[in-house]
Amino acid sequence: MSLDRMTIALDMLACPNTASLRERGRAALCETHDLVWSHCLALDASGRWLVQDDSEIRLACDDFRHPYAHAIRRGTPLTLKLGEARSRLDHPDFQAQVARLSSDLLLEIRPLRALDGAREWLGVLAFAASTVALDALLDDPGFSVFERLLCQLWARHHRQLDEHRQRSQLRDSLTKLNAGARRQALSRRLAETILGETPAIQTLREQIVRAAETSLAVLIQGETGSGKDLVARALHRLSARANGPFVALNCAAIPETLLESELFGHAKGAFSGADQARNGLLGETDGGTLFLDEIGDMPQSLQAKLLRVLESGRYRPLGESEERRADLRLVAATHQPLREHIRDGRFRADLFYRLSQFPLVLPPLRERRDDIALLAKTFIDEFCRRERRAELGITPAALRLLRERDYPGNIRELKNLIDYACAMTPAGEDVGPRSLLIVAEERAAPAQDIAPPGTTDNAISDLRQALRDYEARLIRERLDRFDGNRTLAAQSLGVPKRTLAHKCQLLELDP
Repeated sequence: MSLDRMTIALDMLACPNTASLRERGRAALCETHDLVWSHCLALDASGRWLVQDDSEIRLACDDFRHPYAHAIRRGTPLTLKLGEARSRLDHPDFQAQVARLSSDLLLEIRPLRALDGAREWLGVLAFAASTVALDALLDDPGFSVFERLLCQLWARHHRQLDEHRQRSQLRDSLTKLNAGARRQALSRRLAETILGETPAIQTLREQIVRAAETSLAVLIQGETGSGKDLVARALHRLSARANGPFVALNCAAIPETLLESELFGHAKGAFSGADQARNGLLGETDGGTLFLDEIGDMPQSLQAKLLRVLESGRYRPLGESEERRADLRLVAATHQPLREHIRDGRFRADLFYRLSQFPLVLPPLRERRDDIALLAKTFIDEFCRRERRAELGITPAALRLLRERDYPGNIRELKNLIDYACAMTPAGEDVGPRSLLIVAEERAAPAQDIAPPGTTDNAISDLRQALRDYEARLIRERLDRFDGNRTLAAQSLGVPKRTLAHKCQLLELDP
């Protein structure tokens, strides 16, 4: 029985993908000729493996323990006696394929490749039949037409799939590129309000941008004065809720008896003094961001109610019987060690984990000293604009003093120091050590001798270096005291100005 070219061609043209094309082609051969067994294997995207549809079989193209590798390397059809192939080719997957076939059959392996373009390899067509049946198939004029059509349609599907895959990859790449560019632009914009160029601050800005893209609850942890409120406002400004309200509540600033009413609201007459109903901050934040500062000071009774709001999105004002829906994004902040509070039983562990879906940790100023100069100059400019003062600069000696401070109050402390210094700086001068509150505090403190480094004489192992360090500290203290005036510093030390200048050069104390 010969191949019905028209019917088979129409069926193959109607196949939506390569897998159905291979199955239809294989079935057509079996239906029109007495083939005992047939398979059509495809090369995977890497070009290294032959795979069989609806099977986990994977045969490496460079593994010559199966006949398909030999046919692909030769590039021409391969005919083998099945008994011989079974004895010489011991690949377990191939052995499993032909285990039930008679050794008297012939095995035909035909490598398939595209007929145009790059003439890429597509796969192999394999079938087993008697000598008579195989000769009849190969002599059928329709078989060569069938094989060419199979290769043409297979190559077309394959290339369309490749083009689709490439377009999809390009689309994904462009999306990632656009998203990356957008995040970089937002991070640069954040640098106008969250100042600093140290790696810690750059990472923080990137994390803020990422957090703003989500609806996750954010827990901001950082020391007092490190800028938690600033970060919370930045999160709101960059989020999808930017057009909604930003409502802030300091949990430590409101008495426990009033905190629940402030947060959840109350009905008229809910308690003594409730002359009218109040919406509460949860209701006022509808569609926006609620910022709960000092969350570590929230009473445990309220912690449980807040957890329910986060989990169910619903709450009940005091004195009301019906629940309301809370549509908000929660940002919380604390300077307290909440994990220790959890161990002590003062803070709920389940609330902590619900709040810290996206944790942000703010670095203290002492860990980003390289940002102090930028922050100081920015605060000086803000002071001058606010107080309508002429522009002020700051001396290297003053900056050196600022960099040496530990700042337990962090950025807030630095800003207060700068505001005081600007107010104390005479018109026409730059901010210097004499204007800083640091110097004023040191003058107010009990006088202490400047001792060489080391707590005991036994700690000194290099007398020359110890004397050099002592001399440098003494000269630096006098220069700071007289705002870098070497004439006055030299007079206070009882040495000529030229001698002091020479020592400053040797000790690298030039401002």
